[in-house]
Amino acid sequence: MRQGSPMPGASLRAVAGALSFLTLVPIGRVVALDAGDVARGVVLFPVVGAGLGALTGGIAVTLHPWLPAFSAAGVALAAVVLLTGALHVDALADTFDAAGGGSRERALEVMRDSRLGSFGVSALALDLLLKVGAIAALLVRGGAVPALIAAGALSRAASPPLAALLPYPRAAAGPGSVLTGASGLQAAAAVVLGTAIAVLAVGGDALWLVLAAGCVALGLGLLYRRWLGGATGDCLGAVTELCETTVLIVAVGLA
Repeated sequence: MRQGSPMPGASLRAVAGALSFLTLVPIGRVVALDAGDVARGVVLFPVVGAGLGALTGGIAVTLHPWLPAFSAAGVALAAVVLLTGALHVDALADTFDAAGGGSRERALEVMRDSRLGSFGVSALALDLLLKVGAIAALLVRGGAVPALIAAGALSRAASPPLAALLPYPRAAAGPGSVLTGASGLQAAAAVVLGTAIAVLAVGGDALWLVLAAGCVALGLGLLYRRWLGGATGDCLGAVTELCETTVLIVAVGLA
């Protein structure tokens, strides 16, 4: 994270921390940030996620009159994946590669390897295919932008509770370890904010979307605890990615 000039105010620094962690917005070049700013920024992860969802939906809706729904959805998703530096899709691929690694120690070692294996490639391809298909279906059925806003908010609200509740399983700190500095109260605030955004976006259907995201996060959290004894940054990123895809699929069913 690049260091820049100082910015006064914990709230503004938390905003900068959330943007810097979740996107490639070069705010770290002009604002001096540290791990504490990112930890405090987890409360605002759902806001950043909602913004990314709105951007995805806006691009897709704008392109849809000129492109088939699937193509418009693919271009929109590609643009936002680039904006986020493929943060969560990369984490998903690394986590699935590690799932075939055998022992806990081997799995953690595989996650550090930048090379993609067959498990990771398969998971990545299926995830993106399902997500593009869901966005395309929402473009046709209507409600793509609200659903993407809700999915973005809920998926980014899913990882802070796991970061607060599960230990970091490595001896040495990694990129995801900065989230362990978030308190349980901050994680709970992120969940409340993500839920509120989803309700504002899709109304009563938010109940089903919240349940879907919650089930994915809870299930993966229990799996990580048994498998690794905690959660790495890749594990948390995989939670975000799978929650977002699941919420979008459920939204298609509700549309």
